[in-house]
Amino acid sequence: MAYQKPRQTFKGQIKEVVMGKDLKIGGESVLPFYTFDGDTGNPPRIGMEVWDVAPTGWPEGLMNLIKDVAEDPAAWAQFYVKNYNPDFIVLRFVGANPDVKDRTPEECAEIAKKVADSVEVPLVIAGCESNEKNGKIFTKISEVLANKNYAFLSAVEANYKEVGAAVGLAYGNIVVAESSVDLNLAKQMNILVMQLGVKPEKIMMNPGISAVGYGYEYVITTLDRIKLAALDQNDTTLQMPIISPISFESWKVKESTATEEDAPEWGSLEDRGIAMEICGAVGVLAAGSNGVILRHPRSVEVLKNFINSMLN
Repeated sequence: MAYQKPRQTFKGQIKEVVMGKDLKIGGESVLPFYTFDGDTGNPPRIGMEVWDVAPTGWPEGLMNLIKDVAEDPAAWAQFYVKNYNPDFIVLRFVGANPDVKDRTPEECAEIAKKVADSVEVPLVIAGCESNEKNGKIFTKISEVLANKNYAFLSAVEANYKEVGAAVGLAYGNIVVAESSVDLNLAKQMNILVMQLGVKPEKIMMNPGISAVGYGYEYVITTLDRIKLAALDQNDTTLQMPIISPISFESWKVKESTATEEDAPEWGSLEDRGIAMEICGAVGVLAAGSNGVILRHPRSVEVLKNFINSMLN
């Protein structure tokens, strides 16, 4: 008798969310990359980070790549789309922070509109370190970008009512519900956003992220548990696609910031940051993330090859 490979099947399925006009994310009914078990849904998506202000402290090689566009977010987004073909652009409003430029919601909305008009790929709108300010800028940006199916990162416990009501209900965009590396908190945030009236197909999740070596094992086990609850237990409150902002954490730890003069034994600063970003992204994709946000083009190239090799 010929050997028949056993297949692991589940009752549940991750919901498929459409970003922008037609970028689909999620939709799988098996564990990540388990092509031999069934439908792996849409391939994991990759987004590249663009700031509303010229960045400081980024590696010299990366700054040389973007030196002609770093002052203009729309030109910067166009440059990335043309040269690196990301699935989406992440427009991060660092300048909205009251301690940076304290941009007004109207200023942020104007920038977001210019970027949206400059590229065909969908946007993920990310805020600053202030949850209170994020609620205000997300409301205004979602108003000028109504019904674009853009994702807003994130709604947290402190502002989910304001973000959910504006982004998900009034202006027809996608709410990313963020929690802090805990399955129950992730479930609670999804339920709270849904109780506002936001439809599940307009919700994604960011259940927390860290750099490799900084509580990263908790991130991985949390993603594992969320995916198993969604698929094996058919928990509909956890069946939203997961998006992981890897670059937000990977580039601010000492391994990515210590100068080569301070840590000569660690080698190239830029290579260290890229390695941290790639390792973090590969881990969360293998644990169930449906999309990752990256900063360095070299990381994007490696992750694209990784995803293709795993799925094909």
